[in-house]
Amino acid sequence: MQISKKVVLHFPENLVEKPITYELVKNYDIIFNILKAKVAIDGGEGLLLLELSGTEENLNKGLQYLKELGVKTESLTQDVIWLKESCVMCGICSSICPSHVFYIKPPEMRVEFEPEKCIGCEECLKVCPYNAIRLKLI
Repeated sequence: MQISKKVVLHFPENLVEKPITYELVKNYDIIFNILKAKVAIDGGEGLLLLELSGTEENLNKGLQYLKELGVKTESLTQDVIWLKESCVMCGICSSICPSHVFYIKPPEMRVEFEPEKCIGCEECLKVCPYNAIRLKLI
């Protein structure tokens, strides 16, 4: 049975140029979707936010492989929360959200929120002028 997990991978400088995601596909039959990526230009740490899909056994083996390489892995441990009572329905969040977690619902033209679609990019937090979007740390 296939399951999915959202994980954050922190790559040390010496692993940034290694084909690690390729190895996850080839050796562990894991499908991945890159949700966010950041690599320091000056040779620093790399970061990947991935959605991994595969059998539970293969996901566990793949995550163990990453740990043995020196890649720090953690489950995505934050949720975006919407404080509807603080929202003025300006819609700025809906214009920036790449996964359409926030969207404008016609004909009322009110902001709607579907947290299960969130990819953790945090762009909505940066643009909300009324601080109606926050992170809930688990």
